[in-house]
Amino acid sequence: MTDNLVRQPVTRDPHRPLDPPAEYTQLREDQPILNVRFPNGTTGWLATRFEEASLVFSDPRLSARRPRHDTPEGEVDEAGESAPFDPVFVMMDEPDHSVYRRLLTARFTPKAVQNKLQPYIDRVVDEHLDAIAAGPETFDFIEAMALPVPCLIICELLGVPYEDRDGFHHATMAMMDVGKTREERDAGAHWLIDYITNLVAEKRRTGATDGILAELISKAEGDDAILTESQLIGIGVLLLFAGHDTTAAMMGLSTLTLLTHDEQRNDLVQHPEKIGTAIEELMRYLTIVQFGLGRVAKEDLEIAGAQIKKGDLVVAAMNAANRDPRAFQDPDALDIDRKMTRHIAFGYGVHQCLGQNVARAELKTVLPKLFERFPNLRLATPVEEVPMDFTGTNYGVRKLMLTR
Repeated sequence: MTDNLVRQPVTRDPHRPLDPPAEYTQLREDQPILNVRFPNGTTGWLATRFEEASLVFSDPRLSARRPRHDTPEGEVDEAGESAPFDPVFVMMDEPDHSVYRRLLTARFTPKAVQNKLQPYIDRVVDEHLDAIAAGPETFDFIEAMALPVPCLIICELLGVPYEDRDGFHHATMAMMDVGKTREERDAGAHWLIDYITNLVAEKRRTGATDGILAELISKAEGDDAILTESQLIGIGVLLLFAGHDTTAAMMGLSTLTLLTHDEQRNDLVQHPEKIGTAIEELMRYLTIVQFGLGRVAKEDLEIAGAQIKKGDLVVAAMNAANRDPRAFQDPDALDIDRKMTRHIAFGYGVHQCLGQNVARAELKTVLPKLFERFPNLRLATPVEEVPMDFTGTNYGVRKLMLTR
């Protein structure tokens, strides 16, 4: 690999904020997987087509234990070693990965979400819609709905006090913003670690039994403990920041998207039964993971003619792959009637997003209720003036001013 490598494109066009960087289109057509230099100077491989990106996630010869590639120039680490907290199963390969993931899967199945969580989601969403209706005609959707609803849901799931939301959200934003310095990002991560550590101690002291955290505490005690203390804290941190930030970003982006696609929005309002396919299409179309997810080759291998060496970093550009015309007809168009087998907005394979069913439930509840309650909802500013988050690990809308 030389200094003449293509740099991974990471800059979105502010005039087309809902689309991946335009450079991905050309890269995708040139070759399915190519040598690139990532933002921090790390060299590796980038898969921009759907088939090859899916393979990156599913091939057992590629390890989930990988270094970051999305950090600022010169900020390079070894695989996972500089993480402030233990990411546990996120960076584990089989069979260890499944051992730890199974501790959580029962709480995130479609049946569990529908039976145990959906009534709470319905109540929370209705309460926030009532508050919007009682408030100013023009309001910030992120502050009024997209952020508080996912925060309330993850607090309910984990057993975290909702009144602490400002602290853990600000810490999450700092930790995931690669536009900030390493010190600022680490400060956010350490705030979350300290917070979960103190919360675990308090639950032990009081004998609290509410939420996933309390269940995990029982798995970290006694002679038959499955989790170490650092793993317990790591899972708590992971679920807290990932459980609200990603859904909040998707909720804001989905609302902005539908408000700029009148035909699709009107179709959804008239045919609410389409909400399931609409959510899948929005997730494909938007694909909020900004810089892709990586894997590391455990041995020499070949993908689509590329000769990948043991130790090479391979990144799936998920937003480019989900716009691949080989997998999706007219992929740059939003089509809520699109019939597709799958997308990779949640990843693919054994590491596919644990919380995807919770995210789906929240989006399926918020979007139909929002447009039914406020049929004249519209942007309060031109779309090009909507402030976007282009430096976070997940891209999204920082502020979305709407008029009801």
